[in-house]
Amino acid sequence: MVWQVLHITELLLWMALAGSVGYILFFALFSWRRKGPLSVQQESHDYTRFLVIIPAYREDRVICQSVEAILHQDYPQHSYRIVVVSDHMQPATNERLSTQEITLLQPDFEKSSKAKALQFVMQHIDQESAQGAFDVQTYDRVVILDADNIVQPTFLSRLHAVCLQGYDAIQCHRTAKNADNNIAALDGVSEEINNSIFRRAHNNIGLSSALIGSGMCFDYQWFHDHVSHLSTAVEDRELESLLLLDGIYIKYEEDIFVMDEKVSSSDNFQRQRLRWMTGQIQALFSMLPKIPYALRTGNINYIDKTIQQALIPRSILLVLLPVIACIITFCSWQYAIKWWALFACLCLALFIAIPRQLLTASLFSKAFALPTLVWRMMKNIVRIDKSDTTFHHTEHGSNNL
Repeated sequence: MVWQVLHITELLLWMALAGSVGYILFFALFSWRRKGPLSVQQESHDYTRFLVIIPAYREDRVICQSVEAILHQDYPQHSYRIVVVSDHMQPATNERLSTQEITLLQPDFEKSSKAKALQFVMQHIDQESAQGAFDVQTYDRVVILDADNIVQPTFLSRLHAVCLQGYDAIQCHRTAKNADNNIAALDGVSEEINNSIFRRAHNNIGLSSALIGSGMCFDYQWFHDHVSHLSTAVEDRELESLLLLDGIYIKYEEDIFVMDEKVSSSDNFQRQRLRWMTGQIQALFSMLPKIPYALRTGNINYIDKTIQQALIPRSILLVLLPVIACIITFCSWQYAIKWWALFACLCLALFIAIPRQLLTASLFSKAFALPTLVWRMMKNIVRIDKSDTTFHHTEHGSNNL
């Protein structure tokens, strides 16, 4: 009787983990097909007017370099405006930024968050409009970058070409700009796996791409009308939900790169993953009540996005599956076959999803850091509070002042 109960429990656990592995493998297979490079040959004098927002919370070490990059665009200067939200940054940083051709806003939030910074910008622009400074229709698109992001000089011109195709929500290709240690390298690989599975593969079969949090572009009026709904520390998941409920397709542009700094310390990694895991749980609980409506209206994108929030993190699966397989093998090798098969499917999915140029011998040597990082993620599980909206800051960069 006891063995029967244990076997049923083991089988149910396998089925639960197999759901996450099956999802990853399915979309990994569809990530193989890569569309051709973006054409930017469209000649148009009706340039898309961009409002570029860069929220910066204590980002003194990286913000100036990022601003320099976005300022040097091969795009008409009258067709874009850069707004930097300086939240608790040093006076020296603000003084240096004030000499640039940007709008520098300096709010004093008691409890900071990226969502509040975005809302503050919209409120500022509304005040300018009310004072007759300009019409809110001055802008066509909102672009959101992080303070550590570096973009190429062609960033806005290439984004303009995509906007001409009629897309109201665009996610650019965020990729690592550093791989200075094992943690940063693995974080960069994880980002590229996400790009393959949750962005390229989804677009390949007609589903919306996932958002990342930066390198995002939205229709200005839509963003203006919806930004006030953001309330958590993972505003990208909230934006996804709002877009999909409105039936807006999210386009992934693989050839528009946004260089992003990856975490280089285990403490920062743990803090970042705690924010992400908390946001995933918050998103799941907020999206579940709307599933019946999504089913009635046939909103496949919303249903798919809800399923994503229930997935077990890949790094945890990578450690958990072989550990369970070893334990089951010791008890009964027949029962362990399905566990080893599941682990093999996960490894196959990740192998497919990792870009070929990253599949090097050094990558596999860096994988030895994975168990330590997974242990830190496991420790985060007991700290998850789905009602917590606190913004956990991730430190970046070296001093650029």
